[in-house]
Amino acid sequence: MTVEIWSDIACPFCYIGKRRFERALAQFEGKNDVSVTWRSFQLDPTLETDPSISAVASLAEKKGWSLAQTQQAQAHVTQMAAGEGLTYHFDRQVVANTFDAHRLTHFAKQHCKQLEAEEAIFHAYFTEGKNIADHETLAELAAAIGLDPAAVRAALASDAHADGVGQDIQLAQQFGIGSVPFFVFDRKYAVSGAQEVGAFLQVLEQAHAATAG
Repeated sequence: MTVEIWSDIACPFCYIGKRRFERALAQFEGKNDVSVTWRSFQLDPTLETDPSISAVASLAEKKGWSLAQTQQAQAHVTQMAAGEGLTYHFDRQVVANTFDAHRLTHFAKQHCKQLEAEEAIFHAYFTEGKNIADHETLAELAAAIGLDPAAVRAALASDAHADGVGQDIQLAQQFGIGSVPFFVFDRKYAVSGAQEVGAFLQVLEQAHAATAG
């Protein structure tokens, strides 16, 4: 079974959805036969990276919310993440375009390290408050999961894997995917959003039964 997951690094629900899907997969009897591919999506392709501005204020402006409303919403998501063992620090978050971070995940995929790269970048963004648009930061994250940082720097300095990111986004448009996370099972079944573990497990079993049948 192939599971494709469309997500954006800057999406807090994508990291939560990742954890819930992983928990479901761990309980799934056929887990050894499941291949997971992460696919790129950008919630805001036009966002300009700017570490000098407040990410909370930036989100408030974008949503048309007050600072108090934004902080309340983020507190709710932080609590939700904590339920999955994740620590979110929205106050440390850096306003960053995610395109190059997605390029790194495509680079990592070529070296069978895509899952590790996704986890490392999510953690860097939501927990550590790192600038995930900064090439040196991405090279350091890559080195920590066993990739060659010099090769990563060279790839990011070029337009390597830009086409791969673009193709994922285009495929999402073809499938009518307008929000993330979005999980596609064997291109037959789908789960939208950071659903509970039981929902993922149900679809895993459904897809598995269809394949076996």
